[in-house]
Amino acid sequence: MKKIYADVLVLGAGAAGLAAAAKAKEFGAEHVVLLDEKEELGGVLPQCIHPGFGLHYYREDLTGPEFAFRLYEKVRNLGVEVHNQAYAIELIPRKYDEKIVRASSPEGLLDIHAKTVIFATGARERQRHEIGIIGYRPIGVYTAGQAQTMMDLYGMMPGKEIVIVGSGDVGLIMARRFALQGAHVKAVIEILPYPGGLTRNIQQCLIDFGIPLYLSHKVISVNGTKRVEGVIVGKVDEKLNTIPGSEFEIKCDTLIVSAGLLPRVELLMRAGAFMDPATKSAVVNEYLETTIPGVFLAGNALVINDLVDYAAEQGEAAATSAIKFIQEGGFPSCVQKSVVKGRNVRLIVPQLITGENDVFFYGRVSQPEEDVYLKVPEVGMKLRMLRVKPPEMLRFKIRKKQFENLEEDKITISVEPRSEG
Repeated sequence: MKKIYADVLVLGAGAAGLAAAAKAKEFGAEHVVLLDEKEELGGVLPQCIHPGFGLHYYREDLTGPEFAFRLYEKVRNLGVEVHNQAYAIELIPRKYDEKIVRASSPEGLLDIHAKTVIFATGARERQRHEIGIIGYRPIGVYTAGQAQTMMDLYGMMPGKEIVIVGSGDVGLIMARRFALQGAHVKAVIEILPYPGGLTRNIQQCLIDFGIPLYLSHKVISVNGTKRVEGVIVGKVDEKLNTIPGSEFEIKCDTLIVSAGLLPRVELLMRAGAFMDPATKSAVVNEYLETTIPGVFLAGNALVINDLVDYAAEQGEAAATSAIKFIQEGGFPSCVQKSVVKGRNVRLIVPQLITGENDVFFYGRVSQPEEDVYLKVPEVGMKLRMLRVKPPEMLRFKIRKKQFENLEEDKITISVEPRSEG
Protein backbone atom coordinates (compact mmCIF):
# COMPACT_ATOMS: atom_id res chain seq x y z
CA MET A 1 0.00 0.00 0.00
CA LYS A 2 1.42 3.35 -1.07
CA LYS A 3 1.25 6.18 1.47
CA ILE A 4 0.69 9.76 0.34
CA TYR A 5 0.62 12.85 2.57
CA ALA A 6 -1.42 15.91 1.59
CA ASP A 7 -2.41 19.27 2.96
CA VAL A 8 -5.53 19.24 0.83
CA LEU A 9 -7.00 16.15 -0.80
CA VAL A 10 -9.67 16.79 -3.45
CA LEU A 11 -11.94 13.94 -4.50
CA GLY A 12 -13.38 14.46 -7.96
CA ALA A 13 -12.03 16.43 -10.92
CA GLY A 14 -15.15 18.08 -12.30
CA ALA A 15 -15.59 21.84 -12.21
CA ALA A 16 -15.77 21.99 -8.40
CA GLY A 17 -12.78 19.71 -7.85
CA LEU A 18 -10.53 21.37 -10.41
CA ALA A 19 -11.41 24.83 -9.09
CA ALA A 20 -10.79 23.66 -5.51
CA ALA A 21 -7.40 22.12 -6.29
CA ALA A 22 -6.24 25.22 -8.16
CA LYS A 23 -7.41 27.61 -5.44
CA ALA A 24 -5.76 25.54 -2.68
CA LYS A 25 -2.45 25.74 -4.54
CA GLU A 26 -2.85 29.46 -5.17
CA PHE A 27 -3.51 30.02 -1.46
CA GLY A 28 -0.23 28.38 -0.51
CA ALA A 29 -0.98 24.72 0.17
CA GLU A 30 2.29 22.92 -0.39
CA HIS A 31 0.89 19.52 -1.27
CA VAL A 32 -2.47 19.29 -3.04
CA VAL A 33 -3.61 15.87 -4.26
CA LEU A 34 -6.47 15.39 -6.74
CA LEU A 35 -8.16 12.00 -7.26
CA ASP A 36 -10.56 11.20 -10.07
CA GLU A 37 -12.08 7.94 -11.28
CA LYS A 38 -11.90 8.77 -15.00
CA GLU A 39 -9.02 8.68 -17.47
CA GLU A 40 -9.53 12.35 -18.34
CA LEU A 41 -10.20 15.21 -15.96
CA GLY A 42 -13.28 17.43 -16.18
CA GLY A 43 -16.11 15.26 -14.87
CA VAL A 44 -19.06 15.41 -17.25
CA LEU A 45 -17.81 18.60 -18.92
CA PRO A 46 -15.87 16.92 -21.79
CA GLN A 47 -19.11 15.34 -23.07
CA CYS A 48 -21.12 18.60 -22.81
CA ILE A 49 -20.21 20.04 -26.20
CA HIS A 50 -22.98 22.66 -26.16
CA PRO A 51 -22.30 26.30 -25.13
CA GLY A 52 -23.66 28.05 -22.05
CA PHE A 53 -20.82 27.41 -19.60
CA GLY A 54 -18.70 30.05 -17.92
CA LEU A 55 -20.99 33.06 -18.29
CA HIS A 56 -20.56 33.93 -14.59
CA TYR A 57 -17.21 32.31 -13.75
CA TYR A 58 -15.24 33.42 -16.84
CA ARG A 59 -17.72 35.97 -18.19
CA GLU A 60 -17.50 34.15 -21.52
CA ASP A 61 -19.79 31.70 -23.31
CA LEU A 62 -17.87 28.43 -23.43
CA THR A 63 -18.58 24.80 -24.23
CA GLY A 64 -18.12 22.19 -21.54
CA PRO A 65 -14.75 20.96 -22.89
CA GLU A 66 -13.48 24.55 -23.08
CA PHE A 67 -14.51 25.22 -19.47
CA ALA A 68 -12.82 22.01 -18.30
CA PHE A 69 -9.64 22.65 -20.29
CA ARG A 70 -9.13 26.09 -18.73
CA LEU A 71 -9.41 24.67 -15.24
CA TYR A 72 -7.23 21.67 -16.10
CA GLU A 73 -4.47 23.90 -17.51
CA LYS A 74 -4.51 25.91 -14.29
CA VAL A 75 -4.26 22.77 -12.14
CA ARG A 76 -1.42 21.39 -14.28
CA ASN A 77 0.56 24.63 -14.29
CA LEU A 78 0.25 24.98 -10.52
CA GLY A 79 1.72 21.54 -9.93
CA VAL A 80 -1.20 19.69 -8.35
CA GLU A 81 -0.50 15.95 -7.90
CA VAL A 82 -3.15 14.15 -9.97
CA HIS A 83 -4.18 10.49 -9.79
CA ASN A 84 -6.50 9.33 -12.60
CA GLN A 85 -8.63 6.18 -12.49
CA ALA A 86 -8.47 6.31 -8.71
CA TYR A 87 -11.52 5.31 -6.65
CA ALA A 88 -11.90 6.44 -3.05
CA ILE A 89 -13.29 3.49 -1.11
CA GLU A 90 -13.10 4.62 2.52
CA LEU A 91 -12.87 7.79 4.62
CA ILE A 92 -11.42 7.41 8.11
CA PRO A 93 -11.58 10.58 10.28
CA ARG A 94 -8.58 9.57 12.37
CA LYS A 95 -7.70 12.85 14.09
CA TYR A 96 -8.95 16.43 14.13
CA ASP A 97 -6.15 17.42 11.75
CA GLU A 98 -5.77 14.13 9.87
CA LYS A 99 -8.11 12.13 7.70
CA ILE A 100 -7.21 8.94 5.88
CA VAL A 101 -8.74 8.18 2.50
CA ARG A 102 -8.13 4.75 1.04
CA ALA A 103 -8.33 4.52 -2.73
CA SER A 104 -7.89 1.96 -5.47
CA SER A 105 -5.72 3.06 -8.40
CA PRO A 106 -3.57 1.65 -11.23
CA GLU A 107 -0.65 1.98 -8.77
CA GLY A 108 -2.44 -0.29 -6.32
CA LEU A 109 -4.03 0.74 -3.04
CA LEU A 110 -3.37 4.31 -1.91
CA ASP A 111 -3.42 5.35 1.73
CA ILE A 112 -3.75 9.14 1.67
CA HIS A 113 -3.18 11.00 4.94
CA ALA A 114 -4.68 14.46 4.51
CA LYS A 115 -5.08 17.43 6.81
CA THR A 116 -8.23 18.37 4.96
CA VAL A 117 -10.47 16.66 2.39
CA ILE A 118 -12.77 18.32 -0.16
CA PHE A 119 -15.53 16.11 -1.54
CA ALA A 120 -16.27 17.25 -5.10
CA THR A 121 -17.54 13.84 -6.13
CA GLY A 122 -20.46 15.13 -8.16
CA ALA A 123 -23.77 13.34 -8.55
CA ARG A 124 -25.29 10.27 -10.16
CA GLU A 125 -28.40 9.97 -12.30
CA ARG A 126 -31.64 8.41 -11.11
CA GLN A 127 -32.45 5.15 -12.87
CA ARG A 128 -35.81 4.06 -14.33
CA HIS A 129 -36.60 1.78 -11.37
CA GLU A 130 -36.19 4.73 -8.98
CA ILE A 131 -39.04 6.60 -10.65
CA GLY A 132 -41.41 3.64 -10.98
CA ILE A 133 -41.16 2.79 -14.70
CA ILE A 134 -42.08 -0.87 -15.07
CA GLY A 135 -42.00 -3.26 -18.03
CA TYR A 136 -39.36 -5.21 -19.88
CA ARG A 137 -35.69 -4.28 -19.97
CA PRO A 138 -35.08 -4.03 -23.72
CA ILE A 139 -32.25 -2.32 -25.54
CA GLY A 140 -32.95 1.38 -25.93
CA VAL A 141 -33.39 2.63 -22.35
CA TYR A 142 -30.61 5.02 -21.33
CA THR A 143 -30.00 7.75 -18.82
CA ALA A 144 -29.33 11.17 -20.31
CA GLY A 145 -25.68 10.95 -19.31
CA GLN A 146 -25.24 7.59 -21.01
CA ALA A 147 -26.81 8.92 -24.20
CA GLN A 148 -24.67 12.06 -24.07
CA THR A 149 -21.52 9.96 -23.65
CA MET A 150 -22.46 7.76 -26.62
CA MET A 151 -23.12 10.73 -28.87
CA ASP A 152 -20.52 13.30 -27.88
CA LEU A 153 -17.57 11.07 -27.00
CA TYR A 154 -18.09 8.01 -29.22
CA GLY A 155 -20.16 9.35 -32.12
CA MET A 156 -22.97 6.77 -31.71
CA MET A 157 -26.68 7.53 -31.96
CA PRO A 158 -28.74 5.71 -29.29
CA GLY A 159 -31.85 5.71 -31.49
CA LYS A 160 -34.03 7.55 -34.00
CA GLU A 161 -37.47 7.88 -32.35
CA ILE A 162 -36.94 9.39 -28.90
CA VAL A 163 -39.03 9.95 -25.78
CA ILE A 164 -37.41 11.79 -22.87
CA VAL A 165 -38.54 11.51 -19.25
CA GLY A 166 -37.85 14.70 -17.29
CA SER A 167 -37.80 18.35 -18.31
CA GLY A 168 -34.76 19.38 -16.26
CA ASP A 169 -31.95 21.17 -18.04
CA VAL A 170 -30.10 17.97 -18.92
CA GLY A 171 -33.22 16.44 -20.49
CA LEU A 172 -33.97 19.63 -22.41
CA ILE A 173 -30.43 19.91 -23.74
CA MET A 174 -30.52 16.27 -24.83
CA ALA A 175 -33.81 16.89 -26.66
CA ARG A 176 -32.10 19.62 -28.66
CA ARG A 177 -29.02 17.48 -29.20
CA PHE A 178 -31.11 14.63 -30.64
CA ALA A 179 -33.04 17.03 -32.88
CA LEU A 180 -29.83 18.55 -34.21
CA GLN A 181 -28.59 15.06 -35.07
CA GLY A 182 -31.73 14.34 -37.08
CA ALA A 183 -33.60 12.16 -34.60
CA HIS A 184 -37.33 12.60 -34.06
CA VAL A 185 -37.94 13.66 -30.47
CA LYS A 186 -41.56 12.65 -30.05
CA ALA A 187 -42.13 14.03 -26.54
CA VAL A 188 -40.63 15.23 -23.29
CA ILE A 189 -42.65 13.88 -20.34
CA GLU A 190 -42.74 15.81 -17.04
CA ILE A 191 -44.60 14.54 -13.98
CA LEU A 192 -44.86 18.00 -12.38
CA PRO A 193 -47.28 20.71 -13.57
CA TYR A 194 -44.39 23.00 -14.54
CA PRO A 195 -41.12 22.51 -16.48
CA GLY A 196 -38.05 21.47 -14.52
CA GLY A 197 -35.48 23.42 -16.53
CA LEU A 198 -34.45 27.01 -17.01
CA THR A 199 -36.75 29.24 -19.07
CA ARG A 200 -34.07 29.82 -21.69
CA ASN A 201 -33.71 26.06 -22.22
CA ILE A 202 -37.46 25.57 -22.60
CA GLN A 203 -37.37 28.11 -25.42
CA GLN A 204 -34.09 27.11 -27.09
CA CYS A 205 -34.39 23.34 -26.73
CA LEU A 206 -38.11 22.61 -27.09
CA ILE A 207 -40.13 25.51 -28.50
CA ASP A 208 -37.54 26.39 -31.16
CA PHE A 209 -37.58 22.76 -32.37
CA GLY A 210 -41.31 22.13 -32.04
CA ILE A 211 -40.84 19.34 -29.48
CA PRO A 212 -44.00 18.57 -27.44
CA LEU A 213 -43.83 18.89 -23.65
CA TYR A 214 -46.38 16.89 -21.63
CA LEU A 215 -46.75 18.39 -18.15
CA SER A 216 -48.46 16.44 -15.33
CA HIS A 217 -47.73 13.19 -17.18
CA LYS A 218 -45.52 10.22 -16.44
CA VAL A 219 -44.15 7.20 -18.26
CA ILE A 220 -45.79 4.16 -16.69
CA SER A 221 -44.17 1.29 -18.55
CA VAL A 222 -41.92 0.30 -21.45
CA ASN A 223 -43.14 -1.88 -24.31
CA GLY A 224 -40.83 -4.13 -26.30
CA THR A 225 -38.74 -7.20 -25.59
CA LYS A 226 -35.53 -7.03 -27.64
CA ARG A 227 -35.75 -3.32 -28.45
CA VAL A 228 -37.96 -0.53 -27.10
CA GLU A 229 -41.13 -0.34 -29.20
CA GLY A 230 -43.02 2.30 -27.26
CA VAL A 231 -43.93 3.69 -23.85
CA ILE A 232 -47.23 3.96 -22.01
CA VAL A 233 -47.87 7.46 -20.72
CA GLY A 234 -50.57 8.60 -18.31
CA LYS A 235 -51.80 11.90 -16.90
CA VAL A 236 -51.34 12.40 -13.14
CA ASP A 237 -53.42 14.17 -10.50
CA GLU A 238 -52.26 16.62 -7.83
CA LYS A 239 -50.85 13.72 -5.77
CA LEU A 240 -48.91 12.50 -8.82
CA ASN A 241 -51.05 9.37 -9.13
CA THR A 242 -52.06 8.17 -12.59
CA ILE A 243 -55.61 9.18 -13.56
CA PRO A 244 -57.44 5.99 -14.66
CA GLY A 245 -58.33 5.99 -18.33
CA SER A 246 -55.78 8.65 -19.27
CA GLU A 247 -53.16 6.19 -20.55
CA PHE A 248 -51.91 6.27 -24.13
CA GLU A 249 -48.94 4.87 -26.05
CA ILE A 250 -46.15 6.78 -27.76
CA LYS A 251 -44.29 4.67 -30.31
CA CYS A 252 -40.51 5.04 -30.05
CA ASP A 253 -37.30 3.04 -30.17
CA THR A 254 -35.47 4.88 -27.37
CA LEU A 255 -36.37 6.09 -23.90
CA ILE A 256 -34.06 8.62 -22.25
CA VAL A 257 -34.39 8.93 -18.47
CA SER A 258 -33.44 12.38 -17.20
CA ALA A 259 -35.10 12.25 -13.80
CA GLY A 260 -32.70 14.25 -11.70
CA LEU A 261 -29.42 13.78 -9.88
CA LEU A 262 -28.40 12.55 -6.43
CA PRO A 263 -25.17 13.68 -4.71
CA ARG A 264 -22.51 10.97 -4.47
CA VAL A 265 -21.68 11.15 -0.78
CA GLU A 266 -21.89 7.54 0.37
CA LEU A 267 -18.39 7.70 1.89
CA LEU A 268 -19.39 10.70 3.98
CA MET A 269 -22.53 8.95 5.16
CA ARG A 270 -20.56 5.85 6.16
CA ALA A 271 -17.99 8.00 7.95
CA GLY A 272 -20.73 9.46 10.16
CA ALA A 273 -21.41 12.90 8.66
CA PHE A 274 -24.84 14.27 9.55
CA MET A 275 -27.11 14.23 6.49
CA ASP A 276 -29.87 16.55 5.26
CA PRO A 277 -32.90 14.76 3.71
CA ALA A 278 -33.69 17.85 1.61
CA THR A 279 -30.34 18.02 -0.23
CA LYS A 280 -29.64 14.26 0.03
CA SER A 281 -26.16 15.33 1.08
CA ALA A 282 -24.29 16.25 4.24
CA VAL A 283 -25.09 19.22 6.46
CA VAL A 284 -22.47 21.98 6.17
CA ASN A 285 -21.67 25.24 7.90
CA GLU A 286 -20.74 28.54 6.27
CA TYR A 287 -17.23 27.20 5.54
CA LEU A 288 -18.85 24.34 3.56
CA GLU A 289 -17.44 22.07 6.29
CA THR A 290 -19.37 18.94 7.17
CA THR A 291 -19.92 17.75 10.74
CA ILE A 292 -16.59 15.90 10.34
CA PRO A 293 -13.96 18.58 11.10
CA GLY A 294 -11.74 19.37 8.13
CA VAL A 295 -13.95 17.63 5.57
CA PHE A 296 -15.63 19.95 3.08
CA LEU A 297 -18.20 19.72 0.26
CA ALA A 298 -18.50 21.50 -3.09
CA GLY A 299 -20.34 21.30 -6.38
CA ASN A 300 -23.10 18.76 -7.02
CA ALA A 301 -21.87 16.69 -4.09
CA LEU A 302 -22.98 19.60 -1.89
CA VAL A 303 -26.19 20.57 -3.66
CA ILE A 304 -27.42 19.96 -7.21
CA ASN A 305 -26.53 23.15 -9.09
CA ASP A 306 -28.15 24.43 -12.25
CA LEU A 307 -24.96 26.24 -13.35
CA VAL A 308 -21.46 24.77 -13.52
CA ASP A 309 -20.24 28.25 -12.57
CA TYR A 310 -21.76 27.81 -9.11
CA ALA A 311 -20.02 24.45 -8.73
CA ALA A 312 -16.65 26.04 -9.49
CA GLU A 313 -17.45 28.91 -7.14
CA GLN A 314 -18.21 26.43 -4.35
CA GLY A 315 -14.98 24.57 -5.09
CA GLU A 316 -12.99 27.75 -4.57
CA ALA A 317 -14.91 28.54 -1.37
CA ALA A 318 -14.24 25.05 0.03
CA ALA A 319 -10.52 25.34 -0.79
CA THR A 320 -10.32 28.75 0.88
CA SER A 321 -11.92 27.24 3.98
CA ALA A 322 -9.57 24.24 3.91
CA ILE A 323 -6.51 26.50 3.89
CA LYS A 324 -7.97 28.56 6.74
CA PHE A 325 -8.59 25.33 8.68
CA ILE A 326 -4.94 24.31 8.27
CA GLN A 327 -3.53 27.73 9.10
CA GLU A 328 -5.67 28.26 12.19
CA GLY A 329 -5.85 24.68 13.41
CA GLY A 330 -9.59 24.57 12.89
CA PHE A 331 -12.35 27.15 13.12
CA PRO A 332 -13.43 29.25 16.10
CA SER A 333 -15.66 27.29 18.46
CA CYS A 334 -18.57 29.72 18.04
CA VAL A 335 -22.08 28.55 18.77
CA GLN A 336 -23.53 27.56 15.42
CA LYS A 337 -26.99 28.78 14.56
CA SER A 338 -29.46 26.77 12.53
CA VAL A 339 -30.75 27.88 9.13
CA VAL A 340 -34.46 27.04 9.04
CA LYS A 341 -36.47 26.51 5.85
CA GLY A 342 -39.54 28.71 5.92
CA ARG A 343 -42.47 29.08 3.56
CA ASN A 344 -41.87 27.79 0.01
CA VAL A 345 -38.20 26.92 0.60
CA ARG A 346 -37.46 23.29 -0.26
CA LEU A 347 -33.75 23.29 0.53
CA ILE A 348 -31.03 25.66 1.66
CA VAL A 349 -27.23 25.44 1.99
CA PRO A 350 -25.44 26.03 4.34
CA GLN A 351 -27.60 24.64 7.12
CA LEU A 352 -25.47 26.07 9.94
CA ILE A 353 -23.84 29.48 10.45
CA THR A 354 -21.81 31.25 13.13
CA GLY A 355 -22.69 34.81 12.15
CA GLU A 356 -18.97 35.64 12.10
CA ASN A 357 -18.59 35.84 8.31
CA ASP A 358 -20.26 36.88 5.09
CA VAL A 359 -22.29 33.89 3.91
CA PHE A 360 -23.40 32.84 0.42
CA PHE A 361 -26.62 30.82 0.47
CA TYR A 362 -27.87 28.44 -2.23
CA GLY A 363 -31.47 27.23 -2.21
CA ARG A 364 -34.53 26.17 -4.13
CA VAL A 365 -38.22 26.86 -3.75
CA SER A 366 -40.93 24.19 -3.65
CA GLN A 367 -43.43 25.91 -5.96
CA PRO A 368 -43.21 28.60 -8.67
CA GLU A 369 -44.48 32.03 -7.64
CA GLU A 370 -44.45 35.57 -8.97
CA ASP A 371 -43.89 38.91 -7.26
CA VAL A 372 -42.55 37.71 -3.93
CA TYR A 373 -40.12 38.66 -1.19
CA LEU A 374 -37.19 36.55 -0.08
CA LYS A 375 -37.18 37.25 3.65
CA VAL A 376 -34.83 36.61 6.56
CA PRO A 377 -36.58 38.49 9.39
CA GLU A 378 -33.91 37.87 12.05
CA VAL A 379 -31.41 40.01 10.10
CA GLY A 380 -33.93 42.39 8.54
CA MET A 381 -33.43 41.09 5.00
CA LYS A 382 -36.24 41.57 2.50
CA LEU A 383 -35.40 41.07 -1.16
CA ARG A 384 -38.05 41.53 -3.83
CA MET A 385 -38.09 38.93 -6.61
CA LEU A 386 -40.23 39.06 -9.74
CA ARG A 387 -40.54 35.28 -9.87
CA VAL A 388 -39.12 32.14 -8.33
CA LYS A 389 -39.07 28.65 -9.83
CA PRO A 390 -37.89 25.27 -8.51
CA PRO A 391 -35.44 24.81 -11.42
CA GLU A 392 -33.76 28.16 -10.81
CA MET A 393 -31.42 28.24 -7.84
CA LEU A 394 -31.71 30.99 -5.26
CA ARG A 395 -28.29 32.49 -4.61
CA PHE A 396 -27.83 35.39 -2.24
CA LYS A 397 -25.41 36.77 0.31
CA ILE A 398 -25.93 37.88 3.90
CA ARG A 399 -23.06 40.03 5.11
CA LYS A 400 -21.38 39.72 8.49
CA LYS A 401 -22.62 43.18 9.44
CA GLN A 402 -26.23 42.00 9.09
CA PHE A 403 -25.60 39.30 11.71
CA GLU A 404 -24.32 41.75 14.33
CA ASN A 405 -27.64 42.15 16.12
CA LEU A 406 -28.71 38.55 15.72
CA GLU A 407 -29.83 37.36 19.13
CA GLU A 408 -31.70 34.19 18.21
CA ASP A 409 -30.12 30.78 17.73
CA LYS A 410 -31.51 30.49 14.22
CA ILE A 411 -32.43 32.35 11.09
CA THR A 412 -35.48 31.55 8.94
CA ILE A 413 -35.36 31.88 5.17
CA SER A 414 -38.75 32.08 3.48
CA VAL A 415 -40.42 33.22 0.28
CA GLU A 416 -43.50 35.31 0.97
CA PRO A 417 -46.15 36.84 -1.31
CA ARG A 418 -45.52 40.54 -1.77
CA SER A 419 -49.14 41.27 -0.89
CA GLU A 420 -48.41 40.03 2.64
CA GLY A 421 -45.23 41.80 3.11
